Amino acid sequence: MKQDKRCSIWHLISGLIMLVLGIVIWANPAASLLGMAFYLGLMLFLLGCGYITFSLSEYSGWYMVIGLFDVFMGLIFMTNLSLTAETLPIFFALWILASGVIQIAGSFDAYKIGMPWGWSLASGIVGVILAYFILNSQQFGEWALVLTAGTYVVIYGLISISEYFYFRHYCQLAEQKV
Repeated sequence: MKQDKRCSIWHLISGLIMLVLGIVIWANPAASLLGMAFYLGLMLFLLGCGYITFSLSEYSGWYMVIGLFDVFMGLIFMTNLSLTAETLPIFFALWILASGVIQIAGSFDAYKIGMPWGWSLASGIVGVILAYFILNSQQFGEWALVLTAGTYVVIYGLISISEYFYFRHYCQLAEQKV
């Protein structure tokens, strides 16, 4: 019987790699910020290339403009990594601030129609407060960004590892039934 693709050892290997990577991110905040800056620049560059390609197939000048802008910004981000790394916490804070304000507004809308709203309001307030601290302290912003990125990568790794063990058990049960 052919082995189920979900039973692959690659879940375990990728999970262990992600777990180690998350710890490396926490241990090297300056290098991690530079890596995030490069990654952001690369993503903008590739997104811009996608927009340009799409604009050529759809004959859209607007997508061409957006694509050229994204490619230009991506190149700037990738060639000025230290400046990009310094501004990342500001972008992160503005994103959190906007999300917090939207959550607060959404909680009032939920309250008006009788839906649960307390957690959304609390989450929005925490977001606004966090954004305030990040915008007032560059060092706190860098710490928050590295902590968030490292935590995400560690959790992703732990989930991949647990998927491996879950699917391994699932595949053993399937083999026993055959």
